[in-house]
Amino acid sequence: MTSLFPRGVFLEIGGYFMNKKIIIKTLEKIALYMELKGENPFKVSAFRKAAQALELDARSLAEMDDVTKLKGIGKGTASVIEELIETGNSSVLQELEETVPSGLLPLLKLPGLGGKKIAKLYAELKVDSKESLMQACLDGKVRGLAGFGAKTEEKLLKELTQFEERPERLPIWQLETAVRLIEEILSGIEQIEKFAVAGSFRRIKETSKDLDFIIATTKVEEVRAQLLERLPVTDTIAAGDTKVSVTIDFEELIDVDFRLVEPAAYTTALHHFTGSKDHNVKLRQIAKSQGKKISEYGVEQEDGTNQTFESEEEFFAHFGLPYFPPTVREDSREFDRQDELTTLIQGTAIKSDLHMHTTWSDGAHSLSEMIQACMDKGYTHIAITDHSHYLRVANGLSAERLREQISEIRKIQQLYPTIQLLAGTEMDILPDGSLDFDDELLAQLDFVIASIHSSFSQSQEKIMDRLLSAMKNPHVDMIAHPTGRIIGQRVGYNPDVSQLIKWAAEYGKILELNANPYRLDLATDYLIEAQNLNVPIAINTDAHSIDQLRFMDIGVKYAQKAWLKEDLIVNTWSYEKLKNYLEN
Repeated sequence: MTSLFPRGVFLEIGGYFMNKKIIIKTLEKIALYMELKGENPFKVSAFRKAAQALELDARSLAEMDDVTKLKGIGKGTASVIEELIETGNSSVLQELEETVPSGLLPLLKLPGLGGKKIAKLYAELKVDSKESLMQACLDGKVRGLAGFGAKTEEKLLKELTQFEERPERLPIWQLETAVRLIEEILSGIEQIEKFAVAGSFRRIKETSKDLDFIIATTKVEEVRAQLLERLPVTDTIAAGDTKVSVTIDFEELIDVDFRLVEPAAYTTALHHFTGSKDHNVKLRQIAKSQGKKISEYGVEQEDGTNQTFESEEEFFAHFGLPYFPPTVREDSREFDRQDELTTLIQGTAIKSDLHMHTTWSDGAHSLSEMIQACMDKGYTHIAITDHSHYLRVANGLSAERLREQISEIRKIQQLYPTIQLLAGTEMDILPDGSLDFDDELLAQLDFVIASIHSSFSQSQEKIMDRLLSAMKNPHVDMIAHPTGRIIGQRVGYNPDVSQLIKWAAEYGKILELNANPYRLDLATDYLIEAQNLNVPIAINTDAHSIDQLRFMDIGVKYAQKAWLKEDLIVNTWSYEKLKNYLEN
């Protein structure tokens, strides 16, 4: 049975078993598999229509009395939805995954190949993998298919020669979901006393070659057996007493090293395998100057005894040093910046999230549900910022609907006196440089985000004209995900970010560090530039569901990599300070 939550990871970690977004994505995935299989187009369309019906409904799953009664949801799609709600599984999806060749899915990454074209290749040329497509192109068979032609065949050949089925490095957003899965599995092994992810992922690097975990246990054989049994292992590289190295299949093949250590050595092993190499070399030099020697098992003292530690704070203190967060352990220059650690942004200082979406546009949860979830996180204020109407694919709000939402937010505020609600918008900066709402409407909002979601291929000059138009508008408070990048997938729309930062300083605008691990935008080098010009930064999750509010932790840690100071981060300000800033 295919589960939407690998081994219960979503239920246990997110705390929310099912939401509308997951159902929508499942229906779309079923439609894609059906298309690849060459199913009846009307059947494929039925699943896509059902997904759209859910997307366009302004209610969350919890607010719907009977989701299967929605217009656009038929008998077949209704049964899939009911099964998902009841079990978190889809037998339809499982059957499709078993019958559709696994080699077809990677072909979707090739430009110009969608489900219909791949289905045609599969049906008529028996193409079921990268290799068989390459051979079909070399044999000149592809050009003979209707809808392809010689130019398409040539283009496919070129793309296939550059096509990497298994990338050398994986982006943080892909590894983050794998880490959550692994952590859930490790939590269920009772012989493990404690564990933590280490390596470059712990340091919040944008990409990593593999994952490293440190496991404290006295039951090595039992833990090793449980790891090999419970993980989705495709290859076992090593399975010894101190290290288990495997390749797991989680959307992509990922190499994972598990270091099995005695509980006493856990802290020094975690520090050692977190790195970076430069950080470790510098600390060993400091230890040597004190007559000590660091290893992954502890710190050898001058008298030859080995000292171990309960925490990394205790470990650093042993050398007369403050605690260095993993995020700043990079090039050893952190040792020269110890005084800055006291002002470094910390997660405990976050009071708000100023960019999130609800079921009013393309979010999975209602206003009330998002508000309650933010209250549970201890926030004192939040901004509700659904998409504007230009972004039709995201069910963006028209001017009329935005006015209705403002009214709804004002009313609902009375029900939540302990958290301040800012009525906002994530408004598109249109290709011609105009804004999606007029000034009269923007003046009614408490927080206005401007962002680019379209025409990425425009010249840098045109992109900058669009951004300047937003910067000059007195109602715009913040520019969101300022480069539009997706880590490992696209570079964005290539703005002159240094100039953008100067404009933000000149016009008094906030720039966003979008904490979604797909984005992490602005990047660290630009965050440093912004801090040098004293431009306020908002770390926002851009959450489209309650579960995505967790991205704040990644955002804060990424900000630490740029050594951002707490008082520069808008989310650490009180509601009164933020309100005063926005008004003045």
